[in-house]
Amino acid sequence: MVDATTRFFEDLDRRGFEPLLAKSFGTLRFDLHEGARTTHWTIKVDRGRIDVSQEDLEADTVVGTSPDLFEDMAAGREQGIAAILRGDMTVAGDPRLLVQVERLFPGHPDARGPRRRFSHEEVV
Repeated sequence: MVDATTRFFEDLDRRGFEPLLAKSFGTLRFDLHEGARTTHWTIKVDRGRIDVSQEDLEADTVVGTSPDLFEDMAAGREQGIAAILRGDMTVAGDPRLLVQVERLFPGHPDARGPRRRFSHEEVV
């Protein structure tokens, strides 16, 4: 079974181009810390073109959080900006790219509105 985090990043990588990021460029790395282990997910954005890898690359913006919190974000149960404001997530570098990419996360399953859902999820 694939977790929501992996599914989120694989979905982004499959898109190849995301219209919501057509005016964006830069590199955003998520560092998911669990004890001494860190998992890296890097998103390169070039005017909407997206490339995702698990490499530990230099990035314009680096976000640090726990795998559990990111899993909740990827499943739509948590908001990234709220997590930053609570101090549950750190941001180093230019936060603008994170704000732009945050729009790609799914909304809460019970919420209505413009937030996207994963393409495999059932839409009611």
